[in-house]
Amino acid sequence: MVSLPENTDVLIVGAGPTGLTLANLLGGMGVDTVLIERNKSTVQEPRAVSIDDESMRTMQAVGLADAVQDVTARGYGSIYRGPSGKQFAQVMPSSRDYGWDKRNAFEQPVLEAILREGLARHTSVQAHFGFEAIGYDQRADGVAVTVANGSKTGQVRARFVVAADGGRSPARKALRIEMEGSSFAEPWLIVDLPKTNNHARDTEVFCDPARPCISLPGPNGIRRYEFMLMKGEDPTAIVREEKVRELLASVGPDRDMPLRRVQVYTFHARLATRWRDGRILLAGDAAHLTPPFAGQGMNSGLRDAYNLAWKLDEAVRAEEAGLESDALLNSYYAERKPHAWEMIKLALNMGRVMMPTSHLQGTLTRVAFRTLGLWPPARDYVAQMRYKPKPRFRDGLIWPATGETGEVVGQMIPQPEIETQDRQRMLMDACLPDRPVALVLDATPAQKLVEESRKALESAGAEVIGLTPKGHNPIPGAFAVHRDASGLLSHGPFAALAGHVLLLRRDRYIAATQPIATAATLAAPINQLAPAGRGKRER
Repeated sequence: MVSLPENTDVLIVGAGPTGLTLANLLGGMGVDTVLIERNKSTVQEPRAVSIDDESMRTMQAVGLADAVQDVTARGYGSIYRGPSGKQFAQVMPSSRDYGWDKRNAFEQPVLEAILREGLARHTSVQAHFGFEAIGYDQRADGVAVTVANGSKTGQVRARFVVAADGGRSPARKALRIEMEGSSFAEPWLIVDLPKTNNHARDTEVFCDPARPCISLPGPNGIRRYEFMLMKGEDPTAIVREEKVRELLASVGPDRDMPLRRVQVYTFHARLATRWRDGRILLAGDAAHLTPPFAGQGMNSGLRDAYNLAWKLDEAVRAEEAGLESDALLNSYYAERKPHAWEMIKLALNMGRVMMPTSHLQGTLTRVAFRTLGLWPPARDYVAQMRYKPKPRFRDGLIWPATGETGEVVGQMIPQPEIETQDRQRMLMDACLPDRPVALVLDATPAQKLVEESRKALESAGAEVIGLTPKGHNPIPGAFAVHRDASGLLSHGPFAALAGHVLLLRRDRYIAATQPIATAATLAAPINQLAPAGRGKRER
C-alpha cells in the first residue's frame, strides 16, 4: 500500500471534476490536502459535456482557464425545432458577463486529465488513485478516515473531509443524510460519437412528442445524441445497434458513424437534506443531482468547490489561531443550496419544453415562443439566456444594505476587461489577489478614499484597489487603480455605485457595500471573511 500521510488539513474523497477542482484551489492556497479516488484513474468515458461562464471563471481562479479553453468548442447556442424540423426558437448568448462565453462544449475525460495534471503544481497536495474511504470517525479536532487500497487499510486524520464521491455517495449514506426530491420515469438513451457528419455549430433540440431528442456539438468533431425512451419501451432493446442507428437516421446524417458510447440513464432532481455533518461536508453530486437539460450538473459541483475552498482555507487558519470556524462552514449550505435548487428547477422547466407530452402542448409551446420573438425584450431574454438564474446569495457571509446600492450584495461581480495604469489589458480577476478586496468605484478612487480608511481596510486583511469608469483614466495614488476598459461596471446597476466601496470575497461575490466616506466600517465584515487575518500559515 502506498504510504498515505497520517495527518492533513483537508481530505477530499472523490476525484471527479468537483474534487479535482477543489484540490487545485486548495493547492493554490497552500492548504495541506489529500485527494483519494477509488478508481485507478480519472474517467475515460464521456459524461458531462458543457462548461459555463461561471465555471470558466473558476478555472481562471485555478490557473487552468487557458488550458481548458483550448480544448473546448466555445460559445455555442441552441436551436429548438418542432416535429417537422422547423425552427421555432433559438438561444444564442453573446454577452460575457463573467469574462467568458456562456456555453462551451468539452470532453470530461480531457477536462479531468487537465485538472489532475494541474495538481503537480502544488506541493501541498497529494493525490492517490485506487484508494477508497471505508470509515469515518469524527472527533472534536478532526476526522479519522479509514482508507482501503485493495486488501490493505490505513488511516488518515484530517481537520476536515469533503465527500465529492458522486450521486451514490458512500459517505452520505454512512452519515445517514437523506436526499429529497424526485427521480423521474423518463429514461434517456445517450449516444456518443467520436466523429460526426452533422456540422451544425449549435445544439439541436427536437421537441417532438413522438420522440424528443437533443443533439449536442463537441470539440474536435465529436457529437452526442440523447433520445427519450417512450412509455413501455425496453431499455435493453433500444441499445441494440440497429435501433440506435435507426434513431440517428431520424434526426440527422450520422446513421453510419462509429459509436463511442451507448447507454440508458434515468435523471434525478434531488438535494441532500444537509451538506455538513460536523467536520464532513458534501459537494457535487453527493449533495445534489440535476437533470441534464440545462447542462448544469457538473457546473453546480464546480460552484460548490469555489464556494467551499476559500472557506476551508480560512477555517484552517482560524483553528490554527485558536478561533471558531463554524460560521464559515455553515454558510456553505446556506449559500449554495438555494442556487443549486434554482438550477434544478431551470433544468426541469427546460425539460418541459423539450419533452412535450402531446401534440397540443407542443403546438402551444411553439406558438408561445414565436409570439415572444415578436417583442425584442422577450426575444433577447430567451436568446441571451437571461432566464438562467444568476448566482445570488440571500443568506450567508453577506451584509446587505438598504436602498438601491444594496441590491448588488450577494451577487457575483461581473468581470470586465480592465486597463492598468501602464496600459496593460486583462480580465479583472487577474489583478485581484486571493484575499478580500475593497474595490473603490469612482473617477478618482485614490483621492476620495482617505488614508485612515485605507489603513483600516488593509489592517483588517483586505487589499484596496480602485476602478474608474470607462471614460476616466486612473490617477496614481496610495493603492493600485485600474480602468473599466470594457464598461461592464460603468453602466446598469453598477453605475449607481460610483462613489462606493464594494467588499469582494475571495470567490468574487459582493459581501457588502459602503459609501467611500464610511468605507472603514467594512473592517468588521472583513474580519469575519478572514478571521485569522493574512499572517503566514503556521506549519
